[in-house]
Amino acid sequence: MSRTASTSDRPSTASKLRQVVVLGSTGSVGTNTLDVIAHLPTRLRAHGLCARRQWRELFDQAQRFRPRWVALTDPVAWREADRDLLPAGTTLLDPDEGLSRMVADPDTDVVVSAVVGAAGLIGTWEALAAGKTVALANKETLVVAGRLVTELARERHATLLPVDSEHSAIFQVLAGAPATAVDRIVLTASGGPFRGRSRSELADVTANQALRHPTWSMGRKITVDSATLMNKALEVIEAHWLFGLAREQIEVVVHPESIVHSFVEFADGSVLAQLSPPDMRLPIQYALTYPDRRPTPSSAVDLVAVGRLDFRAPDEERFPALRIARDAGRIGQRATTALIAADDVAVARFLEGTLSFTGIPALLAAAVERFGAGSAADQAPAVDALIALDAEVRGWATRWSEARR
Repeated sequence: MSRTASTSDRPSTASKLRQVVVLGSTGSVGTNTLDVIAHLPTRLRAHGLCARRQWRELFDQAQRFRPRWVALTDPVAWREADRDLLPAGTTLLDPDEGLSRMVADPDTDVVVSAVVGAAGLIGTWEALAAGKTVALANKETLVVAGRLVTELARERHATLLPVDSEHSAIFQVLAGAPATAVDRIVLTASGGPFRGRSRSELADVTANQALRHPTWSMGRKITVDSATLMNKALEVIEAHWLFGLAREQIEVVVHPESIVHSFVEFADGSVLAQLSPPDMRLPIQYALTYPDRRPTPSSAVDLVAVGRLDFRAPDEERFPALRIARDAGRIGQRATTALIAADDVAVARFLEGTLSFTGIPALLAAAVERFGAGSAADQAPAVDALIALDAEVRGWATRWSEARR
């Protein structure tokens, strides 16, 4: 397996206040992380908070949590930000060095990587290079650079802890078991708001309909990804790198109730699952306090009230993102980088009403086909090359979508 923690790796957190840096603190995962920190003030402290542009929201968080630092990665927002609104003792770091300074600081214990998109790779890379524990909520980091990231974690004796509910579930169930003990893992998907729609009906769905997730409360991008099943497609690739399993050992089932977050089938035929309410604060807290378990602000799951748990196979004809992502994963990291970049553009276009819902997977397939070709050596580029490729694909994807308006 890649460098994910086992129960023997870490001492109890009971004796130490953990200093937490949150990258993407104004987003959905970031705000849930701050809820967890507020719930455990004797265990966790916000040491640094980072956002891209939303400086007012960031400064409001600073007033509440009094971190040592805040950072804005967008130069325009950094210039516009009113420093007088920051509390005494909190310093605004500049876009060039702020993120690196926070994650590498000797006092930083854990970095929550919750920046959406391939941009999250930068913060994760810096934190792992500094040997930190990274609570990873950014799927794109491993989709774009899984081999490089996991190798860096091993080299620097850093630790990756999954925050996605599905990967956290698998991590909890495995409890340090070796890959040889596992036959397969199964990621559960809610199926999103359109699981009962026909293929023809999907062509006309709107952004507002896609944002009405039946069970989870998430940011706009990830909610649309859940509707297309792209979210689950990325999780398949991520699980491959996190747990060191062959892609053929990773499956997906649709589970509308979102109570079973994933399960593992072991070599002896035993199947173990992790169950909890659909609340992101639970996997976030587990990553922040690992290996300890503490009371959470989440409610307990009531299986009697739930009544039934349903499971069904995903329809990859109606939701082809799963198939496209599996193909990209087999091709290599140029293909998966193209997949991520194209999806960012496609979802943004869909939300603004300039690309249809079914146009999203069409753009993904076109991007993988165009940019995924190359030799085996081409599929393992360095981080700088992957970041450059990301920018190239975004430009191409924007032109592709504009040509089809």
